[in-house]
Amino acid sequence: MKHIFTSLFFLAFAFVAKAQIDRSQMPEAGPAPEIKLEDAQRFELRNGLKVLVVENHKLPRVSIQLSIDNPPVLEADKAGVSSLMGSLLGKGSKNIKKDDFNEEVDFLGARINFNYQGAYASSLSKYFPRILELMADAALNPNFTQDEFDKEKQKIITGLKSEEKSVAAISQRVGLALAYSKKHPYGEFMTEETLNKVSLTDVIQFYEDYFVPANAYLVVVGDIKFDDVKTLVEEHFTPWTKAVPPSFGFSKPSDAQYAQINFVDVPNAVQSEITVGNLVNLEMKDPDYLPALMVNEILGGGGEGRLFLNLREDKAYTYGSYSRLGNDKYAPARFRATASVRNAVTDSSVVEILKEIDRIRTEPVSKEELENTKAKYTGRFVMALEDPSTIANYALNIETENLPKDFYKTYLEKINAITIEDVQRAAQKYMKPGNIRIVVAGKGSEVLENLEKISFKGKKIPVWYFDKYANAVEKPDYSANVPSDVSATTVLNKYIEAIGGKEKLEGVKSYFLLAEAEMQGTKLNLEVKKTTEAQFMQDIKVAGNSMSKQVLNGGKGYMVMQGQRKDMGDDEIEKVKAESAPFPELNYLSTDITLEGIEVVEDKKAYKIKLSEEKTAFYDVESGLKLQEVTTAEMGEQTITSTINYMDYKEVSGVQFPFIMAQAVGPQRFEFIVSEIKINEGVSDSDFE
Repeated sequence: MKHIFTSLFFLAFAFVAKAQIDRSQMPEAGPAPEIKLEDAQRFELRNGLKVLVVENHKLPRVSIQLSIDNPPVLEADKAGVSSLMGSLLGKGSKNIKKDDFNEEVDFLGARINFNYQGAYASSLSKYFPRILELMADAALNPNFTQDEFDKEKQKIITGLKSEEKSVAAISQRVGLALAYSKKHPYGEFMTEETLNKVSLTDVIQFYEDYFVPANAYLVVVGDIKFDDVKTLVEEHFTPWTKAVPPSFGFSKPSDAQYAQINFVDVPNAVQSEITVGNLVNLEMKDPDYLPALMVNEILGGGGEGRLFLNLREDKAYTYGSYSRLGNDKYAPARFRATASVRNAVTDSSVVEILKEIDRIRTEPVSKEELENTKAKYTGRFVMALEDPSTIANYALNIETENLPKDFYKTYLEKINAITIEDVQRAAQKYMKPGNIRIVVAGKGSEVLENLEKISFKGKKIPVWYFDKYANAVEKPDYSANVPSDVSATTVLNKYIEAIGGKEKLEGVKSYFLLAEAEMQGTKLNLEVKKTTEAQFMQDIKVAGNSMSKQVLNGGKGYMVMQGQRKDMGDDEIEKVKAESAPFPELNYLSTDITLEGIEVVEDKKAYKIKLSEEKTAFYDVESGLKLQEVTTAEMGEQTITSTINYMDYKEVSGVQFPFIMAQAVGPQRFEFIVSEIKINEGVSDSDFE
């Protein structure tokens, strides 16, 4: 079945086209366009709420944004209280029940969303008075109930559990914790333990302390009049009690003392998550803010960045590699270069990222690169001006970031004035190879040996080890010895016995399976039929329509992808035939298979069996059940790895089947949940025509 599951994604990758841009002729740069920006109209309530209004009468719509610009808050052993508070806001108010509130918003064709630092609403301008009233009521008079609190807490805990095995989530959590420390608001993270320490009383107290008007801004944009906004805001937001949030200090984070690799072992990882970076003291008001943006854009701002061109276009190590350069007025921000790469090239990818960071610091960027980047920023800026909310956001930035009043009016002038020397100075200031922290989350048994050999510019980079919660640990030990009486054959025989025994399996002449998965909100339906006569059918449907189908009938077969039928070649037939048996392990016993050792899969020790050049399977040392299959396939110049984890075994007619098949193909992850399995019924020869 494995090859069939991955084919859907291989097809998608095959259709990706690369835009071809002729840059042999560099156009002459013209003068910066004159930017005419009207200042937002402003007023302030006595409680401290600052209001910015931008009139735009082109369309009969209005948007309202409430932003509370508080310094970051350390939640410590109750990390998650802010998330809980934000999720409870907007569920009606003390004056309107939750269902009545939601029904009215829907009836008006509007939307209102809340978070712990504010809210956003939009509607037709004729409904503006009522929508503003509803937003104010929900924000100022929240109806925090124990029932809703319990529901929201459970949702967050469920989300945390779903991220337990996500390499990307683990990498992000550990990266932040190591960069800032877990005693800093940006480095702490919520867990099930910290959430369970949060009570409804804590949420109410957090709301009363931090959801206050002292640092709050209300931005209103659209087909409204200033005087009307002023009247309505004064009516609905004046009751907001004047208060200043508590102020607490926390230690200032610092960079790594020396360049180092921080490794997190994630045994189920099919690819490594790499983050290379350091802290930066950068604010929007700094003179070199715009040159710093130029550096980041040239290095890894998109598909034309150096990282992308190197790691994807040249080396084919990854689907994409990018960089980010943050700015923050409250604490150091981060510079980071990232990539998700296949295990075999993890060490090489780290070296190439380091090379690109070093090159942009030591070698001036080309005139062409700088001019192209300036053109991109100019285009984005001019296009953004078409959106009325842009003017409001610019006005908000001027207020909150302490920018000069003409910051955006002279934006293009400042962009055009940036020189190659400015870019290099910014690169040398904000990218610090001597203090670089390289966080790698991946499968240690496959990547660690080479990571420990990395040297850069003549210096070996030391490796330190952490668990998935950023706690320092000892180096993982992968030297588990296979008992002398265990071989590939004994492992397969134990699996066969665990799922029902050879005699029972040989009595299965056919089986039929139905399963369902959800991918990005879309339902996928899977139907599989197999027989012992080299007959195989697998059909993946979306909304009842076949999206990917493969059929094998003895020595011939075909596949249908998005309505396009293609007969299988001889090699494809042989690969599908190997998977067509109801229980392929019965056939593997007579083939050339190899026991390659013991590894950890989903926190369980498993025997690693190499079934073929493309496929490896892992069998639980204790139970004998199959835990995972890993298949690789070449797609153009890329090697695509697909992993299926088998879970929740249940008995059907005396045979154990996995009822959950969790698959990862590149960045895509989803779970097929089996709904029905039939043995020796529900299958006929016509299914394979």
